Amino acid sequence: MKKIIFTLIILLFPIYPCFAFDKEEHATISLYKKISPAIVCVDSQIREGISCGTGCIIDESGVILTSAHVIDSGKNIIITLFNGENYEAKVLRRFGEKKDIVLLKINTNKKLKTVKFGDSERIKVGQKVVAIGNPFGFNGTLTQGIISRIDYTKNRIQTDAAINPGSSGGPLLNKKGEIIGINQAIFNPDNNISNIGIGFAIPINTVKEYIKGDNIL
Repeated sequence: MKKIIFTLIILLFPIYPCFAFDKEEHATISLYKKISPAIVCVDSQIREGISCGTGCIIDESGVILTSAHVIDSGKNIIITLFNGENYEAKVLRRFGEKKDIVLLKINTNKKLKTVKFGDSERIKVGQKVVAIGNPFGFNGTLTQGIISRIDYTKNRIQTDAAINPGSSGGPLLNKKGEIIGINQAIFNPDNNISNIGIGFAIPINTVKEYIKGDNIL
């Protein structure tokens, strides 16, 4: 009789694996799955060699947003999509007082996945954020952290989400998967000897003003 009862309990209440993801992990996994197809690797041939960075597709026709210092004055710009396809890109426009934002364009017959703009005026210190980029050539790397500080004087978002060489030009995202900043620089007083954990991004509303004023999209 005891064996029959035990068998019924097992049939009625199946045992689930104990390694199930929690709610926050599931949200991050879903965000990465949704956003990563819109993140690209940007390689530019410059005088010193190859400059590598990250970009994000903001229009399905192949318009890519990144930091201008990623391409520098390079002539040959190659975009690698998440699926490994390579395209040659041309510069559409440079923006900003120091021309630190650039739009690139690739020609493709496919409708590409895109990332949506968020509202950087609504961000708060302590808010959780994620960054997706290609640090040191490790394509599609996701890191997460918080907004550590908002520098209103220099118009920069400070974050402790890991931003390393190769991540420049990539998106800083809120938990909805919206771009709230474009990763630009890291605080690097000892030339990468230690992990300082201080990165900076340009607020996306600044970028939106540039694009809107130029009527490109």
